Order: sequence, then structure tokens, then C-alpha cells
Amino acid sequence: MRFAPVALLSCLLAFAGCKADQANRRSSDIDVAAAASAARARAASKPLSHEEAARVDDGRPVIACFGDSITAGYGTAAGESYPDDLQRLLDQAGYRYRVVNLGVSGNTTKDGLDRVDRVMSLSPAITVVEFGGNDGLRGIPVANTRKNLDQILDKLAPTRTQIVLAGITLPPQFGQEYVRSFDETYHLAAEKHRIPLLPFIYKDVYGVPGYIQPDGVHATAAGNRQVAKNIFNMLQPLLKK
Repeated sequence: MRFAPVALLSCLLAFAGCKADQANRRSSDIDVAAAASAARARAASKPLSHEEAARVDDGRPVIACFGDSITAGYGTAAGESYPDDLQRLLDQAGYRYRVVNLGVSGNTTKDGLDRVDRVMSLSPAITVVEFGGNDGLRGIPVANTRKNLDQILDKLAPTRTQIVLAGITLPPQFGQEYVRSFDETYHLAAEKHRIPLLPFIYKDVYGVPGYIQPDGVHATAAGNRQVAKNIFNMLQPLLKK
């Protein structure tokens, strides 16, 4: 069969157009796949917020870091909170867990109790509970703090998440009796609920030059790296590869 020159040219142009469309589709498919892969890599290398965690489920067990500004990473740049550093430590050690940062600056134990359902919705394998500092700084009666903390732990218990508790202390100007009673809160809660306790989350942080911000309360990026090590060491007996 013979083609007229115009007809032959039309066929060649149509064929070239089809090839270009196919190449564009392949290129588009590659771009989409690359973007998805990059998103998964980003999710694997940093802790997620509650909203992000609700959208991303990559099959890894969740470690929920549930607390106040100490957990949130107040006063440090993005990527410098202790949950960020905990995620890096887990990755480096070959543990496949996904850290979710559920810290909110300014939260008291009462605020934590109001938010505990958000933790439960993630079905975490492990939950690090860190509250109380704002209660103490505001002079909230220790009995109230104990009651709220007990209720947080009571609500988490049926979910079968492995709970670990991180404590804090107060400056001496709050009075010897108040500080003693406040500190005892964490020991009593750990004993009652039979959970591991890190009595002072700022172990090897407070008093170390460069580890505490000028406000005298919050850790710097360097301090948060040490906090993450403290938490990681406490979690190790619970971790599985």
C-alpha cells in the first residue's frame, strides 16, 4: 500500500505525538513515585504531629511522646525537640518505631487529661508521659496534680500501651514541703501503676553549661539531645527489633 506524502507526514506526526505522550506519562509516574518515596523518607526520619500521624501509617509501631513544653521543644528550632532526637537514636540503633510528638507548651496535667483521647486514637506501642512542671510553677495543689496524673494513666492502661513516666522537679524557692510533695507524686504514680519511672527528665542536663535556655526552665537543642538519650535508655528494655 502506498501513502500520499501528506498522509504519511500526518501518520509520522501522530506517531511522534503518541511517543511524546507516553514519555510524559512515564516521566509523570516517576515524579509521583519519587515524591511519595521522599515523603516516606521524611516521615521515617522525624517525629510526627498528631495530625500528620493520623494521615500517615507506614506500619511501624508508634511511640507517643505526650507532655508539655519540655516535649514540644519550646524555644528550639524545628527538628530540635527531644522527640526529634529520640527518632534519630531509634533509627541509628536499628529500631523501627515511629515517634509522634504530642507535646503542647503550657499544658498542665488537667490539659493532658483533656487530650489523652488523642493519644489513645494512635494505639501507640509505647507512651512517654511527661507532665507536672506547669502545675508546680503555677502553685496548683499537689493533690490536684496527683489526681489528674492518675486519671491520665488510668485511661491509658486499657489500651495496652506500655507506659513510661518522666518526672520533673521545682526550684527550692517554692518551699521545701511543696517541692518534696511534688517530687513524690511521680514515685507514687509509678508504684501504683507499676510503670518505669525516670524521676528527673533533666538528668545530666540541668546545671550543664549550654544545656538550659536563659529562661532557666527549658532545654536548648544540646540539652534536648541529652533528654532524648535519657528517654532512649529508659525505653530500651521495652523496644523490639
